Amino acid sequence: MSTSVIEPGTRLAGRYRLEERISDSGGSSLWKAIDEILARAVAVRTFDPEFPRIAEAVTSARSASRLTDPRCTQVFDADDSGESAYVVSEWVAGETLEGMLGKAPLEPGRAATLLYEAAEAVAAAHAAGLSHLCLTPRDLVWTTGGTVKILGIATDAVLHDRTAADPAAEDVRGLGRMLYAALTAHWPGDPDLSDLPAAPATDGVPHAPRQVQAGISHAVDAIVCRCLGIGPGMQADPIASPGDLAKALRGVPRTPLPLFAGLGNAAPPSPRPAPARRPSNPPPAATQPHRPPEPASHVPPPRTQHAPPPPPPASTSTRTAPAHGHGASKRPANRALLGVAAAALTVIVGIGAWALTGTGGGEPEGGGPTDNGKTSAPPAPTTVKLQAVGAEALQDSKPGHPDTSIGKGVESVIDGKPSGSWETQSYNDAKFGNYSKGMGVLLDMGKPVKVAKVKIYSSESGGMLQVRVGDSKSPGDLKRIGQQPATGGELTITASPEATGQYVLVWFTTLPTSLKGRLGEVTVYGAAG
Repeated sequence: MSTSVIEPGTRLAGRYRLEERISDSGGSSLWKAIDEILARAVAVRTFDPEFPRIAEAVTSARSASRLTDPRCTQVFDADDSGESAYVVSEWVAGETLEGMLGKAPLEPGRAATLLYEAAEAVAAAHAAGLSHLCLTPRDLVWTTGGTVKILGIATDAVLHDRTAADPAAEDVRGLGRMLYAALTAHWPGDPDLSDLPAAPATDGVPHAPRQVQAGISHAVDAIVCRCLGIGPGMQADPIASPGDLAKALRGVPRTPLPLFAGLGNAAPPSPRPAPARRPSNPPPAATQPHRPPEPASHVPPPRTQHAPPPPPPASTSTRTAPAHGHGASKRPANRALLGVAAAALTVIVGIGAWALTGTGGGEPEGGGPTDNGKTSAPPAPTTVKLQAVGAEALQDSKPGHPDTSIGKGVESVIDGKPSGSWETQSYNDAKFGNYSKGMGVLLDMGKPVKVAKVKIYSSESGGMLQVRVGDSKSPGDLKRIGQQPATGGELTITASPEATGQYVLVWFTTLPTSLKGRLGEVTVYGAAG
């Protein structure tokens, strides 16, 4: 039975009655259904018979059913032995992180708490040998019961045909992007995976969260940067696993979540004027691909994006006089006190101005505020284009599985022309068929140099380009200075601070969407060491 002819009212296994189709994607459909034996709502995923990974999807669901962490979506049933394959899991009611952020960024302490819970859930899955690989703001749900749920562990990777040589690192990047989104209400990942605005970026590299949203602590900002390899955190050791991310978030200030989601909706007392009346018939919440629509938001109160209103004016005319006329008798005294305070403030400001202008003596001639020579910062070192003396292909491949094509055209990356002829062979997946950890070109600068930035031209888009610098030709001995996805044109990877070494490695750690790596001109900027 094809999913195209399954209709509401269909029963699977004699007990799961399909009620509403929530979404269709990639050969499978998600339904809201009723388990008629246990009289409860469940989520049922059905598959088109031509879906190529039915058996794998059912197997992954059975593996996920063994997860005991309550923050992981529970799988109840999975079967592919009959006419229609299906997976049955709990019906999660609540609001996704993406839905929360449609209003405003979250307060940093609350964002840290939500992602701490998510990281612990994913860490529990990794401990059981499972991963997610497709984490987006749509996969974290703040439930109506005031708990965190992670959707799609193990199963989403199969549905989207995603694999990773290092699943822990891939899930850390996913969690890091979710934390970035929670803090800024911007998405630093693939724009197809979220409806949030794209994160501000320079040369394709997302800005650090503190550059996007005020009020984020250095500690939380550094955690995000370490997850994503951006900003100041790109120089620090990357966070290697979801468990390490949870440990890092455990050490930053976090805001406790309310026991029930509804508690987050009450507004605190405020002297502000009454808000404008809401429409009597607000539009219904958007349906999310992983979960049912909800009639109301059950979210911790997010941080607003506008500044708070100014305090009320000091004039007593806006205040209600107390009973028995005490307010009227105090007004002259209040005005007298305000006058004294204003006079004192005038004297203080005058003394401060006198001290700043240097007219009180004690400063040598020429030491006034117009003499900036003594306090100005030293000029920044000049960054110039550095010429490589040679280039060679480099790969970190398993013994017996070298890519013999990458030695051709390697000199074209330093010939001064944007286009180049260096390329890898084609592979079956973005991870080089699991035969290699990376492939690219190694530039020999002739002597140690200080590298400030590297401009790279690639006609391909997608995948991940990484730059390493050092005095060895071994990738493991070189220091990573940054990475970012290929953009189908020129991109710049900046070293902050500058890195020193004779060799500059530019390589793909994952392949572009074409599953073939290509590089044009590579230009190094900096100063002689």
